[in-house]
Amino acid sequence: MITLKSESELKLMRTSGRVVGQVLVELEKKIKPGVTTLELDKFAYEFFKKNDCVPAFLGYHGYPATICASVNDEVVHGIPGKRVLEEGDIVGIDVGAFYKGYCGDSARTFAVGKVRPELQKLLQATFESLDRGVEQCRVGNRISDIGHAVQEYAEARGYSVVKDYVGHGIGQAMHEEPQVPNYGKPHQGPRLVEGMCLALEPMVNVGGDEVRVLEDGWTVVTKDGKFSAHFEDTIAILADGPENLTRI
Repeated sequence: MITLKSESELKLMRTSGRVVGQVLVELEKKIKPGVTTLELDKFAYEFFKKNDCVPAFLGYHGYPATICASVNDEVVHGIPGKRVLEEGDIVGIDVGAFYKGYCGDSARTFAVGKVRPELQKLLQATFESLDRGVEQCRVGNRISDIGHAVQEYAEARGYSVVKDYVGHGIGQAMHEEPQVPNYGKPHQGPRLVEGMCLALEPMVNVGGDEVRVLEDGWTVVTKDGKFSAHFEDTIAILADGPENLTRI
């Protein structure tokens, strides 16, 4: 069932979304060669604690960390640990938090030091594909209009979009109905109405769209070993257009 959020609920989601957006801004400052992904995770945990938020990922179906940190060919759900970030890496940071029972969810993929120009183009294209999806979050459109816009933009630039993992509704739970694919034909699926909140999250690969899960049961990597980028924002659909709750 798709739930619609009242203005009082949206107010709480604006707070959770703002904190999630802020932690990504602060994490970007810390991402540099020599830093471990576990250091980033510990910072995010303390940041949420100081801002009266509860980490959404920690303990979710047994997930052991506050953030997901996915490096290079890791698409999503990378577990923070002793891995040291190196010059030229890219790292996707996915974070979520609850404030007074309402969730915000966002992700960014960052360059570690100086990266190859083709990787910078991947990051830019993935970010822009997210924005193309956000533009479709308007009353009267349909769910598939979002994914179609993402896919069309990414594929026109020579990339593929991951089809095994999708965006989602969000609110009192991190994952609510409806699913929001990053691909598909336009004008299909549920119609968008005022009060819907969606987490849009394109996962865009340099190579093919096939992925696999590592033995840890969480980390998703590209099957061909080529690099992947991930960007996500929480969007409220309002009468006058989309409101991005996590973009700072």
